[in-house]
Amino acid sequence: MSEQYNPEEENDTVTLTLEDDTELVCDVITVFPCQGKQYIALLPQDSGEDAEVFLYEFIQKEGEDIELVNIESDEEFEAVSDAFDEWLDSAEFDDMFGDDEE
Repeated sequence: MSEQYNPEEENDTVTLTLEDDTELVCDVITVFPCQGKQYIALLPQDSGEDAEVFLYEFIQKEGEDIELVNIESDEEFEAVSDAFDEWLDSAEFDDMFGDDEE
């Protein structure tokens, strides 16, 4: 799988090249920490209401090259999923109460 990611863009996207050489453009939801590593949450564009979020280990290489690594173990995936759910809860809370207070 290959990826392209530009963290400077306003609407960050990653283009995944799947095993059958088709490309899937995904919006970057967030990059977040879990157990000392960085992970990325991706949402395929035009995926509809019941879309599946993809979670990968996120490794930033020199320059703008990144590597997305599949999460192999069930235990790691569960921990990453929980960390992403906590991030979602925090983001929703911030949307409801964060910037409106003066």
